[in-house]
Amino acid sequence: MKMIKKCSVLMLCSAVSLSLAACGPKESSSAKSSSKGSELVVWEDKEKSIGIKDAVAAFEKEHDIKVKVVEKPYAQQIEDLRMDGPAGTGPDVLTMPGDQIGTAVTEGLLKELHVKKDVQLLYTDASIQSQMVDKKLYGLPKAVETTVLFYNKDLISEKELPQTLEEWYDYSKKTADGSKFGFLALFDQIYYAESVMSGYGGYIFGKNQDGSYNPSDIGINHEGAVKGAALIQKFYKEGLFPAGIIGEQGINVLESLFTEGKAAAIISGPWNVEAFSKAGINYGITKLPKLENGKNMSSFIGVKSYNVSALSKNTELAQELAVFLANEKNSKTRYEQTKEVPAVKSLANDPAIMKSEAARAVTEQSRFSELTPNIPEMNEIWTPADSALQTIATGKADPKQALDQAAETAKGQIKAKHSGK
Repeated sequence: MKMIKKCSVLMLCSAVSLSLAACGPKESSSAKSSSKGSELVVWEDKEKSIGIKDAVAAFEKEHDIKVKVVEKPYAQQIEDLRMDGPAGTGPDVLTMPGDQIGTAVTEGLLKELHVKKDVQLLYTDASIQSQMVDKKLYGLPKAVETTVLFYNKDLISEKELPQTLEEWYDYSKKTADGSKFGFLALFDQIYYAESVMSGYGGYIFGKNQDGSYNPSDIGINHEGAVKGAALIQKFYKEGLFPAGIIGEQGINVLESLFTEGKAAAIISGPWNVEAFSKAGINYGITKLPKLENGKNMSSFIGVKSYNVSALSKNTELAQELAVFLANEKNSKTRYEQTKEVPAVKSLANDPAIMKSEAARAVTEQSRFSELTPNIPEMNEIWTPADSALQTIATGKADPKQALDQAAETAKGQIKAKHSGK
């Protein structure tokens, strides 16, 4: 989904013992009594509230309060908070993409969380890093996702799968006839194209010595990014990608071609598992292919989190609820109901989760992936980069010319909008 995007390798590793077990931090009886009669509002993602139903009920019983759960598209919640928060109709706890954290903190919309170190250590390094701004914590991860490769088993078997993007190019040349296609991807968008461009050395932002992003160092026109874009252009230029997958409606066309059995493989994400299953497609899922230089295609790690509104009238209790919803037990329950891969380290090798092909693919692809930069300057990258890639896809500009212009535009917007930081 195009809200999640780049930096730091996701280490899905060893189990961490839980002193908190199924609950958040214990509190004194006086704290419990002070919360009696309170009401908290939680904004959860669309069609995902079933995943926290039991946890909410347990929290209500423990604290003798009411928790109201409202479903909203998670990528739009921070925008709604800007409107509803000041009016007093916003949430206490919301969910949002990790790449929006920096902007939300700058705007004063999120409350810093003060939780014990052992709570932070429950989560994968990359997922907890996505919630940090200036070394302060503003959320707890509840799910991670990356792009992966979906393939139609009725059109191509697992043994026949090309192992590199270049091999997929050759396969597509033999397969594409204008109505049916081999491999498809939304490479006119930086969210997807970065998988190729970064494999050759491109990047969004450089890093400072302390690991923070340097918004003055933009790498979308790095020579490696240009090389990756030139490879991308070949798929469009030779008719291996239909013109319909360029632009805003591209995602609908791409998904339709796959569900109609007209594309052997596409790059998408675990958010489409249910939709493709309902469509009756006999599909498989695996990590993204390698590039000719031997590097695996990268992808952006998306992190969904629970965050506390700075406009909440009960931030301490809201923090307790966020900690509780994101603990190990409730993260596993949420996975069982929603199939979204949890960010808790100790669940990385849980048999109940790893039996899912989608979860295994996300876990493996995460080894080659990076967090989406969560600094506010990232907002100035998307549109110029996408515009450049669309001119590359349509043959209206060569890769270097288009990406140089995109980098200059982004630099200008960053200087105009963020130089006062």
